[in-house]
Amino acid sequence: MPPALDWAAPLLAAALTLWGTPVTWLEIVAFALSIWMVERNMRVDPLAWPLAIVASLLYALLFAANRLYGEATLQFFFIAVALWGWYQWLRGRGDDGAALRVHRLNPAARWRVAALTLAAWPLLGLLLARATDSDVPYFDALPTIGSVAGQLLLGRKLIENWMVWLAVNIVSVTLFAWKGLWLTVLLYAIFAVLSLLGWRAWLQRLGPVSP
Repeated sequence: MPPALDWAAPLLAAALTLWGTPVTWLEIVAFALSIWMVERNMRVDPLAWPLAIVASLLYALLFAANRLYGEATLQFFFIAVALWGWYQWLRGRGDDGAALRVHRLNPAARWRVAALTLAAWPLLGLLLARATDSDVPYFDALPTIGSVAGQLLLGRKLIENWMVWLAVNIVSVTLFAWKGLWLTVLLYAIFAVLSLLGWRAWLQRLGPVSP
């Protein structure tokens, strides 16, 4: 743990051992809040956003303690976007001026999102490699950039957010296993399953439309 985080030692104390690795109280609470958050997202419930803010604060501390600085910094972006997303879900409007509802990107916009995400990945990886002591800068950067895309899509109730999260969660399972964060590995494995369930739930809200 970096010396700057010595003040958080009680939160990062081991509560139990999972697969031979200590699991902290901080990770347990963040795990529970994150599951609740995704369940609320699946139901398009604005309560998901304040839950996301608290969970992001906890994970920022956990990731920083494990030198995953890309993931830690990402949590503060999540907090800012959560405030924006919370407003969007309560007061946001679609292109037609009606209340924001579940909808999808057009094909051209999907390609733009994919291209921008893939272009930003090596740039963030290079920044982490040069500016931090991360031992996995490019590995850390990939789910970080993917999460930015997923969060923005979620905030606008775009159904594609679930497929982005599925990809992010699969990569994150491997990243956190490398770091020995086994409860977080389990969390992101659950997230991957919930991404598929969320996709299905939002498809039902979308109704029959052309691709």
